[in-house]
Amino acid sequence: MRALLLVSLLFVSCASVAPAPPLWTELQSLCGRAFEGRMTEGNAPGDVEIGAQRLVMHVRSCTANEIRIPFHVGENRSRTWVITRTPDGLRLKHDHRHEDGSEDAVTQYGGDAIAFDATSVDFLADAHTGAMLPASATNIWTVAVDPGRTFTYALRREGRRFRVEFDLTKPVPAPPAPWS
Repeated sequence: MRALLLVSLLFVSCASVAPAPPLWTELQSLCGRAFEGRMTEGNAPGDVEIGAQRLVMHVRSCTANEIRIPFHVGENRSRTWVITRTPDGLRLKHDHRHEDGSEDAVTQYGGDAIAFDATSVDFLADAHTGAMLPASATNIWTVAVDPGRTFTYALRREGRRFRVEFDLTKPVPAPPAPWS
């Protein structure tokens, strides 16, 4: 009876998560590594300041159902992209923290995958994001990996564009831990 229960629990826990798209495998292969990048598109006033900083992404933590990727902008370690597996696919959230580790007032926004190809996934803003940030209710974020070449994070909506690309051919030393 106990063995049957364990097998049943294993089946339920495995069945509760959708098969991972190839992007997931690519991200898992980068776990523990960090890469420097550059802003290739940005049309908001604050983007100029971001683009002038050293940009580093670090695939810091990978589990079977979650990948955490801190995004460092100069000395600012407040941003982490969190990609999780869900019963329907993948979810992207933005975890923003203050230096003392407390959550920023604007955090945990993001959405679920709406489209993906071999190594790129688009995430549409969810209801939580729309309620917290009405201007972002139509956001589409893209996370993409060109294996062995680039990692790209992008945001688009009417009137707003932001894109950073990281060079996967040149790993850099892992940065300090994000603020958490």
